[in-house]
Amino acid sequence: MLGLLCVDVDGTLIGSDNTVREDVWAALADARARGMRVALCSGRPAFGNALGYARRLDPDGWHVFQNGASVVNVGGGESLSEGLPEDGLERLLARAEATGRLLEVYTDRDYGFTVPGEFARRHAELLGLPYEVKSPQALTGTRVRAQWVVPHAEGPGVQAEPHGGLDLHPAGSPAMPDTLFVSVTRAGVSKGSAVTRVAEAYGVPLSRVMMVGDGHNDVTAMRVVGHPVAMGNADAEARAAGRWHVGHVDAGGLLEAVELALRL
Repeated sequence: MLGLLCVDVDGTLIGSDNTVREDVWAALADARARGMRVALCSGRPAFGNALGYARRLDPDGWHVFQNGASVVNVGGGESLSEGLPEDGLERLLARAEATGRLLEVYTDRDYGFTVPGEFARRHAELLGLPYEVKSPQALTGTRVRAQWVVPHAEGPGVQAEPHGGLDLHPAGSPAMPDTLFVSVTRAGVSKGSAVTRVAEAYGVPLSRVMMVGDGHNDVTAMRVVGHPVAMGNADAEARAAGRWHVGHVDAGGLLEAVELALRL
């Protein structure tokens, strides 16, 4: 049995209907009961639905949110989060104003956005939050991440723009298939760096860690662990990073990954 199982959310834990299969929940609970640590490893923030998922997976454990920018112990409330550089955030906000694009800015526990409207409302629903308009300037506390929320057709242009001192982590969700989420963190911050920190906190060597994912933003974590698993619905980059491949999320692919982690 492995020591730590890391699980992406969109396209891995939850399927196209924005729910988690009950047999998947049961398998994850069984793995935790046997002594395996289970960590959420998501691009989502540590509130709304994602916080509920993390508490159900391991209520006293460390979990990765916001593509590694937010590492939170949901039992004790401790945070190992890394903030955005102020000059980088200012450039992002200026670009959002010039282009009229939707830019979200996050702390560990809150977020604001630049353009109220349909995209912002739908994303709040996906996150499991009430749609409340708040500007990024109204946030208090450390701003750990920003995120462009754009139609897929605009994604290549956004990613081609300069983002000095920052890293980009594009991802999608089967619940919003027309939308690309381009997460922005401090350079060097990723799911891979965060999973490394969680493994260290538990004293588990990376060779005994599994990461299950389906998208580009999962690849950094898949590359640092000993047991990378790609979902059947994974994009080409995640498929290439996978040592093992399981079924589609809607067919219970994560259930196969849990069973594999218990055998290794």
